[in-house]
Amino acid sequence: MTKTVLRHGNVFFWGYGLILLMVAMIMPPVAQSQLYHAFANQRSFLGIPNFWDVASNLPFLLIGAAGIIFLRHDKQRDRKTDSTSVYSAYQLVFLSTLLVFPGSVYYHWSPDNISLLWDRLPIAIGMMALLAAVSLERIPLKRPNLLLIAFVSFGAASVVYWYWSEQQGAGNLNYYIAVQFGALLLIALLVGFYPSRYSRAHDLYGVLGWYGLAKVAEIFDEPIYHISGIVSGHTLKHLLAAMGVYWLIRMLRLRADSRKSA
Repeated sequence: MTKTVLRHGNVFFWGYGLILLMVAMIMPPVAQSQLYHAFANQRSFLGIPNFWDVASNLPFLLIGAAGIIFLRHDKQRDRKTDSTSVYSAYQLVFLSTLLVFPGSVYYHWSPDNISLLWDRLPIAIGMMALLAAVSLERIPLKRPNLLLIAFVSFGAASVVYWYWSEQQGAGNLNYYIAVQFGALLLIALLVGFYPSRYSRAHDLYGVLGWYGLAKVAEIFDEPIYHISGIVSGHTLKHLLAAMGVYWLIRMLRLRADSRKSA
């Protein structure tokens, strides 16, 4: 990689972060609707309230643990990740996935803003860790660990700021929205315009696709429940989002380093 590419990479990332921050700052604040907590399927089972929305988080625990175990063994074989910072980013993705389980169980057991804070924190951290991993595999930076720390910190801060703003009586979801959809957009652009040294790079579109389906299911929570009579859209959201993380593990397991095969 030339110094020009390195310089452009730095400008690209910090410029994107600045634009994202400015958009979140100038847009009218989006408050958290309290209707969000009223999920379609509120049936209890075995003494567990909102049973299906609670139980459907189990795949996050299993897939998150599977990702951590896979990546640890994979590092021992010295494959699939090209630096300590990239390895750390993927580990953080899978650790965050695992932590979605207790956070989301807590939230769906007793839905309110306090429990939603612990549901959203690992989601935001995992999203930004994935963005950092995908970024660092494509654009060399002088301080890769700084990028990972900055992205993850911004993700966590977006959730904490939302909760703080709710406590002040003027909720502002703008930064959390910027983290979720800004990260997804940038990952898609990175895959499309910045080549990876690894094969199967386009599998990341599958990861984004599963997450996109999860968001659609979340939006149509009640209609899906009325049609199925069993599974609500929010329950389906958990299963689809977990499939996205499984697709990421699948990509890491199947991909090959083009430099080593050349």
